[in-house]
Amino acid sequence: MTGQVRGSQLARLLGQWHALPGRRRSPDYAALAGAVRGLLADGRLPLGVRLPAERELAEALRISRTTVTAAYRELRETGHLASRRGAGSWTMLPGNHRVASTGLWTPLDDREMIDLGVAALAAPPQLLTAARAAAEDLPRYLGGAGYHPTGIIELREAVADGYTARGLPTSADQIMVTSGTQHALDLVLRLALAPGGSVLVESPTYPNALAALAGRRARITTHGLAADAGGWESDLLLGSLRQTRPKLAYLIPEFQNPTGHLMPASLREHVVAAAHAVGTDLIIDESFVDLPLDGTELPPPTATFDRHSRVVSIGGMSKPYWGGLRIGWVRASAPQVQRLAAVRVGVDMASPVLDQLVAVHLLADAPAIVADRRTQLAAQRDALLGALAQRLPDWRVTVPRGGVTLWAELDGPVSSALARAAEDVGVRLAPGPRFGLDGTLERFLRLPFTLPAAELVEAVGRIAAVRYDLDRTGRQRWREPAVIA
Repeated sequence: MTGQVRGSQLARLLGQWHALPGRRRSPDYAALAGAVRGLLADGRLPLGVRLPAERELAEALRISRTTVTAAYRELRETGHLASRRGAGSWTMLPGNHRVASTGLWTPLDDREMIDLGVAALAAPPQLLTAARAAAEDLPRYLGGAGYHPTGIIELREAVADGYTARGLPTSADQIMVTSGTQHALDLVLRLALAPGGSVLVESPTYPNALAALAGRRARITTHGLAADAGGWESDLLLGSLRQTRPKLAYLIPEFQNPTGHLMPASLREHVVAAAHAVGTDLIIDESFVDLPLDGTELPPPTATFDRHSRVVSIGGMSKPYWGGLRIGWVRASAPQVQRLAAVRVGVDMASPVLDQLVAVHLLADAPAIVADRRTQLAAQRDALLGALAQRLPDWRVTVPRGGVTLWAELDGPVSSALARAAEDVGVRLAPGPRFGLDGTLERFLRLPFTLPAAELVEAVGRIAAVRYDLDRTGRQRWREPAVIA
């Protein structure tokens, strides 16, 4: 078991679980059971967690206990709940599912899905060439043990050179290579955040960052991002830092995931100054920094304004290159890097040498690879925007100047219901509440433009049909989505 969820907590997560007119034609217990399945499916409700007692949940939802009893019974019948008399009920998923790469679950028969839950590109053609060159370089490392806790020197120098080229002088001693950006975040949290420590995050934000913070039992406060192109409200963000004085703040200033916002230079400077004044360390996620579109000029790195080692930057190869190449990094002061290496030895020792050599060769060819990626993403973004304008004109979307995702404001609080219904027509979606806390953001949906344009247009057509039917049809059939990355 991983713990227990209280009735009030589950009620917040469920949100508008029976508010859609279409569901009035089916029993409330079926809608409640389906909403719980949806929470399990996208990771907002963990496996093995104890659900509240029937009476407690009924009081929290202001419905009859009979409705909750029937919903729990249906969940047991579908394999989503295990109960033992006198001990309670625990969440589970049916046996015909597998664990996907992010730890969420997916049906075994999901191979034909148009997957809009993953915001990542297929590998570039240059990857094979880089892999062959890396294999030729490998023999000079085979005489040693192969453990390099901070990373091989060639890759650390290449990453450091990238920061220097962006106007932030960096040495190899300030770089630690990790097994992806998520691993970088986990190591920084292990070093800098005691269990139960306070953290400020944006809302919405990256779901796997929330999962990492939950693993540290962090006390999370949020700064809400505006839906328009401005994103951060400067006075509110700085005020949140000064009032809550968190131990850490996790921010994504470059083409924020999921909104695509770009933080201006002036706010970066003020955030660093405010963080220093209140004793907050900043974790700056630069996963999308290589992907400005339409000639957008990037502000200086946030760490440029750091004079007191308050900023730790993390990044990696997943978004501009390939998610299957598990290479990330941390940029910090040299002493911090050594402390991170000491923490890392108790976790996974080091990143694979061969993968690091592949990364060295890809970074050497970065100008050509990244230019191709930007051209590809701009075309796919425009195709997705055109399809949305034609098929779902009531949705509001701010055109991002970079990154790989659109953050769509829907025509109603139907994000979770739409995601569940879209499964039946072969489209996997990442509903808005997956990017926030306690069931908020039901009016929003993240739509990546990382698939070919034809697939994006087809997906929007299917989503539009489902959205039209959602208010008019009865009970939905339920399936579970899988990966959000």
